[in-house]
Amino acid sequence: MSRFLFPRWSNALLPFVLVVGAIAPLYVTLLVAYGFSPKTLEGQYQPVQPVPFSHALHAGKLGMDCRYCHNTVENAAHAAVPPTQTCMNCHTQIHRESPNLAKVRDSYVTGMPIEWIKVHKVGDYAYFNHAAHVTRGVSCVECHGRVDQMEVVHRAQPLSMGWCLGCHRNPVDHVRPPEAVFELWKDTTTTWSKDERLGLINRFDIHPNEYCSTCHR
Repeated sequence: MSRFLFPRWSNALLPFVLVVGAIAPLYVTLLVAYGFSPKTLEGQYQPVQPVPFSHALHAGKLGMDCRYCHNTVENAAHAAVPPTQTCMNCHTQIHRESPNLAKVRDSYVTGMPIEWIKVHKVGDYAYFNHAAHVTRGVSCVECHGRVDQMEVVHRAQPLSMGWCLGCHRNPVDHVRPPEAVFELWKDTTTTWSKDERLGLINRFDIHPNEYCSTCHR
């Protein structure tokens, strides 16, 4: 009968066990502090922006089209943050002396961009293409919510992998005619019947896959 509780080769595992034991508490701490934070996974993340820009006023009351400011959304992976010049196209004439626009005027004079805080951000390990969705009838409202009613923009959806997969697995509840993508006030499932939406899926061949490489490149 052997005097040893474990075989001799198990000694080689000791360094591995020590490393895992040292790293595990740090990993758990980061997971709790960052991985489960509302900023990472949950909706309603609402940072204070350097300039009090109201989407409810511009996109809602004034009816400005999303594409006036986010002018790359139909052609590129990213929806561009508007340069200061876009703001000043109007504000050289409108509310020129407003204290709320002081940083906009400073940016226009100095050429230094305004440091807007990104609200809708997927992980750096994930790839999302705005144009691929917008041109196939996925409205801004599906991911961003009713921004035309938001005085301060907040994250309306979790933007998690499970949430994205839910849409990929059941796109019929999230598509509309591409020409109505920017009409945020229209509810997708009540404005267009299920048969109409199924017709759009067949027309535009909307059959999103679930391959890892689609989003993780």
